[in-house]
Amino acid sequence: MDRVNLPPLQQSALLQPAVRLAASGPPAARTVRDLPTPKGAPIIGNMRQLDGAYFHRTLENWARELGPLFRFTVLNRSMVVASSRAALTALMRERPDLIRRGSRTSAMMEEAITPGVFSAEGDDWRQQRKLVMRALTPEVVHNFFPTLAALTERLRLRWATAAAEGRKVNVLRDLKAWTLDVTIGLAMGRDSNTLEHEDDPLQRDIETVFARIAARLTTPIPYWRVFRLAVDRESDAAAQRIGDALAGIIAIARKKMEANPALRSKPSNMLEALVAARDEPGSGFTDQAVIGNAITMVFAGEDTTSNTIGWLLDFLVRHPQQLDGVTREADGVLGADKVVQDYRLLDDMPYLDAAIREAMRLKPVAPFMILEPVADIVIDDTLIPAGTPIFTLLRHSFERDNTLTAPDLFQPERWLGQGTAGADDPARKLFPFGGGARFCPGRYLAMAEMKMAVSMLVHEFRPLLDQSAPPVEERFTFTMTPSVLPVLLQSR
Repeated sequence: MDRVNLPPLQQSALLQPAVRLAASGPPAARTVRDLPTPKGAPIIGNMRQLDGAYFHRTLENWARELGPLFRFTVLNRSMVVASSRAALTALMRERPDLIRRGSRTSAMMEEAITPGVFSAEGDDWRQQRKLVMRALTPEVVHNFFPTLAALTERLRLRWATAAAEGRKVNVLRDLKAWTLDVTIGLAMGRDSNTLEHEDDPLQRDIETVFARIAARLTTPIPYWRVFRLAVDRESDAAAQRIGDALAGIIAIARKKMEANPALRSKPSNMLEALVAARDEPGSGFTDQAVIGNAITMVFAGEDTTSNTIGWLLDFLVRHPQQLDGVTREADGVLGADKVVQDYRLLDDMPYLDAAIREAMRLKPVAPFMILEPVADIVIDDTLIPAGTPIFTLLRHSFERDNTLTAPDLFQPERWLGQGTAGADDPARKLFPFGGGARFCPGRYLAMAEMKMAVSMLVHEFRPLLDQSAPPVEERFTFTMTPSVLPVLLQSR
């Protein structure tokens, strides 16, 4: 059995009914091969049933049929799927020492882009985390807020012009471009303006690499490690250009900080914060770490935030009462302003906050996470060998085990008035930003972005359901994306 050295306190914390080290307690009653499994084919197993675009739905449907712990196989390799809330909570709590991100996912990230905190593990993750947390503090986001407000005003003007001219707006496309502009602006201090110009070279390269990672995640055989197709060579070239561009941007940031030393203590963007931390004597960081984490910031922040806003808008246009609640609140906070100008006002929108959380509960952009143990563990009395991929069904765990009234309905009101210490607090039952020590460091920025965009939209426009749009489907790429966003914008 592989072993891992854990601090005494963490070692004792592992002794939970749902998850424990195999070396602790009595022997497990069953092995992975004893778990229920969906019917498959010889040798290839369930490979043909795993459609990439609907991968998450396939796993959730199997979970409804087979229970909270089962396995499926691909080319004679077993993968475990877990959806018990107790097991998922325990697994996340024990990251990064006993449980790590799936090595296949991390390897694919590192093959495609410069490594950063997303793919790092163990002591490397701890060091990378310190660097990123220095760059994503609320103070850094507050210093960036005027830029966030200006980018949101640009989005408003684009939509206002289209509405005045009677043109239909591709809301989801614009949200993705706006979010990319925000993340590049914060991560790199650069105005890419992909909202108005779709031909930005850096934006194209980022999209190219992002699409390749997403495609590889649901490809059973890693062919690219043996030979490269044209799309792989294109992605490699794009990644090289991104690294070269960032090296140049870092050089510019250093010159700017030399001219204005105050930026080292009060950086205006994430890149400046990263450079300041890297340049401290004995920091142990390198420019490659700065590049890797700046890129990671863009990858982690683009689709996740825009897709969450998209899912929320889809709910709001179908629920007029909740839309009215979000609109009244935004009108009261913004008043004569068209965009929030003071970041402190974002805390004055509890109903919008509740609506965002409800959308993340029903349509999480990460419906599952792939983890693996670094030592043999026991989950629900089943021995799981070290290195076994464990698909944790985050959304389905809530569906399986919750105490909410009418859990299938979109009801933001259920989040209002809940105490953070109460056992029935819904916040304790969701994992939209992960959990445990690897809780997403960008959650504060993500919530700020969502509140900025949605409050502006409902304050200035009346979103309507596009009755001519096709049905909305969940599509899995790197995140869970709506196939369409049936939202029309009408000036108020």
